[in-house]
Amino acid sequence: MRKKRILVAPLNWGLGHASRCVPIIKGLEQENFEPVLASDGNALSLLQKEFPHLKSFELPSYKIEYAKNGSNFKLKMMWDSPRILKAIKAEKKITKKLVEELNLEGIISDNRFGVRYKHLKCVFITHQLNVLSGTTTYFSSKIHQKYIKKFDECWIPDAKGRKNLSGILGHLNKINENIKYIGPLSRFEKKDLPKVYDYLILLSGPEPQRTILEELLLKEFAESKAKILLIRGVIEEKDQPSKMANIDIENYRYGRDLEDAVNSSEVVICRSGYTSILDLAKLEKKAFFIPTPGQFEQEYLAERLMNLGIAPSCSQSDFTLEKLQESNNFKGLKDIGFADSFREFFALF
Repeated sequence: MRKKRILVAPLNWGLGHASRCVPIIKGLEQENFEPVLASDGNALSLLQKEFPHLKSFELPSYKIEYAKNGSNFKLKMMWDSPRILKAIKAEKKITKKLVEELNLEGIISDNRFGVRYKHLKCVFITHQLNVLSGTTTYFSSKIHQKYIKKFDECWIPDAKGRKNLSGILGHLNKINENIKYIGPLSRFEKKDLPKVYDYLILLSGPEPQRTILEELLLKEFAESKAKILLIRGVIEEKDQPSKMANIDIENYRYGRDLEDAVNSSEVVICRSGYTSILDLAKLEKKAFFIPTPGQFEQEYLAERLMNLGIAPSCSQSDFTLEKLQESNNFKGLKDIGFADSFREFFALF
């Protein structure tokens, strides 16, 4: 019998949505499904490199960019919303075409609203039932929840109870029937490796903020004696590693190479994106978070982890090397029970 083909389509907003889909895709293969991949930009490139044997297709880009000034983040997103809505409409047409041409039998969309089809079982993956946007949080959350209801199920990559990683982002006072908590997701496994680096800097996310943070950290670490690996989070065909004094610089690492880099580092410096938090919890690492300026979600997650005594953080403009010493006073992230099987959830298809 032909394997059931399931479309997996993560949003291209940094690399987090694509990377947290990796265990889902592996799970589909283990349960004898045939995943079909769809995204755009770096997210699509990541999946193609992780799964070169699978069919993959390009979707319209939302062309998400951050404002140079963090205080303008919400205004920039509002300004870009007509273009994003246009891309959502276009991806709905492409999804219909893929369903018909490939005989798809299910869809898993990670934050792509247009990747659904009314005659198939469709899943939406998100950790944001509440979308924090400052004074407009109530309205942005209600709009997001309305879109989620168009899907048969919404999978939250987190634990259901009080011991969780997403806080108010992924938990409502009243849970709808279509919401399923599938457990935290990570493509990594914890390994007991000797320490190679004092600090691992993991960069990702839309421009120009990715580059702004990279330049800031390179300047700060220029005189440091610590051994550092900087992974720029830029996916290019040719990755030519370079070195600046005590800093090894690479564009990107994949699979086991990236897993080993994190496992062999003492402290990880990165944005407080939710997928980064998932990965670091799975590997039980100490971290220092620098949220993207103006991104309410990352600012909330960083503040929450700091208040819980798990990991320190500071704003991008306030970062100094001295602040890294604060990580000694925090307990670090812990594995709270990650998903190891998705069989019961795949039964939807």
